Amino acid sequence: MKQRSFASWSLEARKKPARRERFPGEIDKVVSWAALLPLFEPSYPASGRRGQPTMAPSSALRVHFMQQPYALSDPAMEDALHEIESMRGFAGLELNEDAIPDESTMLEFRRFLEQHNLAAEVIEAVNAHLSGKVLLLRQGTIVDDTIIQATPSPHAR
Repeated sequence: MKQRSFASWSLEARKKPARRERFPGEIDKVVSWAALLPLFEPSYPASGRRGQPTMAPSSALRVHFMQQPYALSDPAMEDALHEIESMRGFAGLELNEDAIPDESTMLEFRRFLEQHNLAAEVIEAVNAHLSGKVLLLRQGTIVDDTIIQATPSPHAR
């Protein structure tokens, strides 16, 4: 685990976290990231084009995952990572230590998932994990996305 910056610690000292700050922490507790990484790590490139380093697989997956419920475009996600500490923390990025991925890096990762037919596998794995815990992920806006307890459907078994 990376050493946190003073800025990260000072933001935690606030009295009440916003909803958008609670969501990444909640999803981090219920999704088995360790089970998802082996789906694509064998074919994940070790370096980017012309020696440019790629984003760490765990960070790339988490950034991609945050884009879905918040319906953020690549440029909007890049902005959010620069502006929102909770999103950087969820992705495992520190503002003063790590390069914040730009929109083209996010596009490259999405293309990688599509080329290797992994996007559907990742979504299936997350949904299966959430349904096993009787949870539901609903799409919302950047300010009110939540995880709620879902009643199991007798037809879903």
